[in-house]
Amino acid sequence: MTVKLPKAIEAYFEADRTGSPEAIAAAFTEYGIVKDKGQIHKGRDAIRAWMADEAQQYSYTVEPFLIVTETGKSQVTAHAVGDFPGSPIDLRFIFVLANEKVAELEITV
Repeated sequence: MTVKLPKAIEAYFEADRTGSPEAIAAAFTEYGIVKDKGQIHKGRDAIRAWMADEAQQYSYTVEPFLIVTETGKSQVTAHAVGDFPGSPIDLRFIFVLANEKVAELEITV
């Protein structure tokens, strides 16, 4: 199933597919925030380092299949499959957008 995503969110998932920490960081605002696995990564440098670490640890694919937008947040549910503990799993990606970039992202189960 293909889901229509806002440009900034599509840019994030496209960058994730490439596995490029630089492309992931570029999808965010300068002071963007990622909340993942109980940690908070603030700013493009921290986001770049977070993605570089994830790319070293795991090989995976993520396929968005549902989006719900309300009160300024877009929640994308995606199916993730890879060599990480608990695979396969459906994850929730909660986005806050600003100026066609991702300002905040929280990844949860």
